[in-house]
Amino acid sequence: MRILHTMLRVGDLQRSIDFYTNVLGMNLLRTNDNPEYKYTLAFVGYGTNPEHAELELTYNYGVEKYDLGTAFGHIAISVPDIYKACEAVKTQGGNVTREPGPVKGGHSVIAFVQDPDGYKIELIERKPV
Repeated sequence: MRILHTMLRVGDLQRSIDFYTNVLGMNLLRTNDNPEYKYTLAFVGYGTNPEHAELELTYNYGVEKYDLGTAFGHIAISVPDIYKACEAVKTQGGNVTREPGPVKGGHSVIAFVQDPDGYKIELIERKPV
């Protein structure tokens, strides 16, 4: 078994596609519009299934905002240099909500950014081996 994708409901599909592709460097992999059922899907990622997990961005016609609730935590992405990654996010207009630094109680260096719909993305520094 393996994780294929995670679905996030978004209030503005193009804004979300722009964030994940321009700010976080993912690729727009495919889209699927379903007017009969009033939703559009966009899949983004650093590669495609089954080698890489993808994000499914779901836009339901006419819904501009969702209550994120308290159950969802965050998406995690590895980066080779967390300081450069956070600077690039800021340069692209992204929101760094926790500056790079060691995780409390551990040794990993992490940071958090927030997408336009309020979802948290944890960046974890993983130096190339």
